[in-house]
Amino acid sequence: MKAFDKKKHWNSIYQSKAANEVSWYEQTPATSLAFFNQLQISRTAKIIDIGGGDSLLADHLLALGYEHITVLDISETAIQKAKKRLGQQANRVHWIVADAAHFKSAEQYDVWHDRAAFHFLTSDQDISNYIETAQKGIVPNGVLIVGTFSKQGPTTCSGIKIKQYSQRSMADRFKAFFKKIQCITIDHRTPFNTLQHFVFCSFRKPAVIN
Repeated sequence: MKAFDKKKHWNSIYQSKAANEVSWYEQTPATSLAFFNQLQISRTAKIIDIGGGDSLLADHLLALGYEHITVLDISETAIQKAKKRLGQQANRVHWIVADAAHFKSAEQYDVWHDRAAFHFLTSDQDISNYIETAQKGIVPNGVLIVGTFSKQGPTTCSGIKIKQYSQRSMADRFKAFFKKIQCITIDHRTPFNTLQHFVFCSFRKPAVIN
């Protein structure tokens, strides 16, 4: 059986669909921005958006005055679309084309944000790789924000099986390296007027990991 080519799959989706024709589209990423506000993230914080692709989070963060933004996505097509949309503003963002399951961070960030990338990792090895990379890629006392489909959410997305999480299972997954700050559940209304149930959790990396 031919191995599934994740990069080709996601490039194809972004080549064939407009931004508002995918289920995860948000004109305003309100939940993510609310976490940034609640956690009082400094405008000088180093931020990485995992699976950010063509998301509008970078646009909103730039508008709010954030100075150090990195966007990572497996799809180069998604990143090129985001760059085109942002125009000259794209030069204020650092862009990385990489698979979140195998990405090795060259630096550390104050904030690691992930809306709907983590739940595509379904093998224990990929999940472990991701969590290890996150803990190495976040500064002591840094923040991790992750949003995934909940137990009441979809079981597939864009033709790929995903892994659902509850508030408890999210906290359990990350507890070896992070202390939970808060978990919430939200309903995301898609452009097709359907609801997708998400769980969002914020964590802090301790200054010292026991």
